[in-house]
Amino acid sequence: MADTDPLARYNAKRDFAKTAEPRGDFAPGNGHSFMVQKHDATRLHWDFRLEVDGVLKSWAVTRGPSLDPDEKRLAVRTEDHPLSYATFEGTIPKGQYGGGTVMLWDRGSWAPVPGKSAKDIEKGHLHFTLDGERMKGEWLLIRLKPRGKEKNENWLLRKIDDAEAGATDLLTEEALTSVSTGRTMQEIADGAPIPEQPSTKPKAKTGAPRRGKAAPAPAFRPPQLCTLVDAVPSGSQWLHEVKYDGYRALIAVGGTGKGRQARVFTRSGLDWTDKFATIADAAAALPVGSALIDGEIVAFKDGRPDFSTLKDAIGSGGAMTLFAFDLLELDGEELTALPNVARKERLRPLLADADPVIQFAEHVLGSGEQLFDAMCAEGLEGVVSKLADAPYKGDRSRAWLKTKCIQRQEFVIVGWLPSDKKRGFRSLLLGVNEDGALRYAGKVGTGFDAAMMDALRDRMDALARTKPTVEAPKAAVRGARWIAPDLVAEVAFAEVTPDGVLRHSSFIGLREDKPANSVVAERAEQVVADAPAIHVKVSNRDREIFPESTVTKGELADYYAAVAPLMLPWVAERPISLVRCPQGRGKKCFFQKHDAGSFGEHVHQVPVLEKDGATENYLYVSDADGLVACVQMGSIEVHGWGSTVAQLEKPDRLVFDLDPDEDLDFADTRGAAEHLQGLLGDLGLVSFPLLSGGKGVHVVVPLTPEAEWPAVRDFAERFARALEQADPARFVANMAKAKRKGRIFVDYLRNGRGSTAIMPYSARARAGAPVAVPVSWAELRDMRDAHPFCVRDAAKLIERATGRGLHGWGVADQVLPDL
Repeated sequence: MADTDPLARYNAKRDFAKTAEPRGDFAPGNGHSFMVQKHDATRLHWDFRLEVDGVLKSWAVTRGPSLDPDEKRLAVRTEDHPLSYATFEGTIPKGQYGGGTVMLWDRGSWAPVPGKSAKDIEKGHLHFTLDGERMKGEWLLIRLKPRGKEKNENWLLRKIDDAEAGATDLLTEEALTSVSTGRTMQEIADGAPIPEQPSTKPKAKTGAPRRGKAAPAPAFRPPQLCTLVDAVPSGSQWLHEVKYDGYRALIAVGGTGKGRQARVFTRSGLDWTDKFATIADAAAALPVGSALIDGEIVAFKDGRPDFSTLKDAIGSGGAMTLFAFDLLELDGEELTALPNVARKERLRPLLADADPVIQFAEHVLGSGEQLFDAMCAEGLEGVVSKLADAPYKGDRSRAWLKTKCIQRQEFVIVGWLPSDKKRGFRSLLLGVNEDGALRYAGKVGTGFDAAMMDALRDRMDALARTKPTVEAPKAAVRGARWIAPDLVAEVAFAEVTPDGVLRHSSFIGLREDKPANSVVAERAEQVVADAPAIHVKVSNRDREIFPESTVTKGELADYYAAVAPLMLPWVAERPISLVRCPQGRGKKCFFQKHDAGSFGEHVHQVPVLEKDGATENYLYVSDADGLVACVQMGSIEVHGWGSTVAQLEKPDRLVFDLDPDEDLDFADTRGAAEHLQGLLGDLGLVSFPLLSGGKGVHVVVPLTPEAEWPAVRDFAERFARALEQADPARFVANMAKAKRKGRIFVDYLRNGRGSTAIMPYSARARAGAPVAVPVSWAELRDMRDAHPFCVRDAAKLIERATGRGLHGWGVADQVLPDL
């Protein structure tokens, strides 16, 4: 006889006198909640549950949900759970069914996609959407055909490729705290009390970053502007963004309590906060003490940014979106001297959990021509190209370039031609500023609807004047009505005649953010393909410095120039030590960290107070020129401090260098790194693997620069020694060579003041010219050694760096936990 109690299996498996789990009392309902519980039982897994017909249909996802549509995760069907289980978080006693720690990892609502229903579960497939705190978008569950040996049904959970898709393990590796209590797995296991206020413990970037110390909102400053060019620049030194069709805006955030606010400035400094109130409100909620953010505000029509739609949205309070692409100040720290890519990496985590009206403006490195072709095919405006290592300067320069799919720019309206109708006009007369006066630039007679014509007539009638402000051919302007040159129109056009007059023009909209006296004719400048951005001369380019692989000094310099956009977020504005091999790696090599000025103008100095009370000048670089200058001086390797020159005493990363005994296989080191990842994750710390380019793996833990060096080193040492105590046959925390036999040295000494670690993408002075390379945890599982790439693989490294797998590598907002 069929079991009529859907929770009979659930209740039969548990002794409720011993476990704190809720008893399975059936409560009929038709809700659409879902939740995921991270469950550290015999094997770590994620319990995925959907509310259906009064119970929670459940699957154990062994490696957790993946955002990668190409990654199918095994999901083993388990017994239905009661609805009361939806809020359970705690520890199931050992010896009981499912004994271990349970975290409420996600929650929200679900719904079948249109045309589907929950009944599809019984058919063996379910296509649905999730709206959770972490899992979002479309997903698919598919039942596998049984092979006859399974105790339970095996299913596959897969993400559908949509706007919410991402890297393979982005969720499971970086979402480490409870969505209910903010506690880590270790805190739940220890029975730590639930905080009354939102947790201040470490949070991954999928949780809310911590707000910095409150400060007044930064003042407006002139934004950096683009130079119009006739083609997209090529080369890896450029990053490329979509050119959005909207209003440029600077967002200033700051203040405390009721005085906290965000102000929205146009590119000319007008305060338009009231026009962009939804953007301002969302910006005021960002997890910063104060900030100055640069971006473009757009509105969408048919999935594309549309200027006319934006104008309507401003007037009616319609939907608008800010695409933020730069960060000029953060919590009182001036960031404009940092490289472009470094500023963007500082901006990215601030927007991870922002209101959707604020989006991070993604970019690609190199491949600008392909992006331009794709944007033009989609009917978008074009591409903005920026030198990846350039600082932010509030003027127009060739460090920022724009390439347009169609020609369009601003013009001053100087008059209009009447139509044969009582109301309206036949065309607008246009001008541009040139040599201190207005020059006639032609007409525009299309692109208006009746409402726009009426609005323009009202504006122009109020500005009427009898004399023209431009000289124009009499035949072209016969019967013209002239106005004061105050209105600015944006106009698209096919071409400009040799005498500067538009052909085939179309009206886009009025520009209220730009004064008429600043409107000049934009002329596209020529871009020289592969124009070199490096200003350092490299001598003896043909000298072999890696004799085993015949890699020359020139090749090494070219490698650093090519990967500078990848490397600078981690190495720029940071004290460095260099491994110099002036005669090549086969001869004498030595460390150098001080400089008396011999490296030239592109390698800078920061004074550092030493233990003996003396002050020494340490090296640091800010751009690609600095990296190449180091190569010119015979450098191969770049090692860096765990802090920046701006916050020298507050580290922004921890590094555990796993250095294996020579007799160990790389699989041992790989497994050890994953073990550290799990332990750090239990403490709420997100970590990332770095292949050292030698024989080991670095486990990198980003930190919000808050704790000072003594506390960071103390944490690292206690963690390493705890590893050794827990598994002395596998780990050793003593650096003596004799102690490492058959074991892995957990080098925590990289985390002391003045100590350094190899920088991502640095070359190594080893046979084959290998490089240190960031990888994802999913990639690490397939690596056979710690040196899969060399300096001749720059193109591969650039391509993979912009892929899904390394999205957000090395970025997390978190502080040290108590240990």
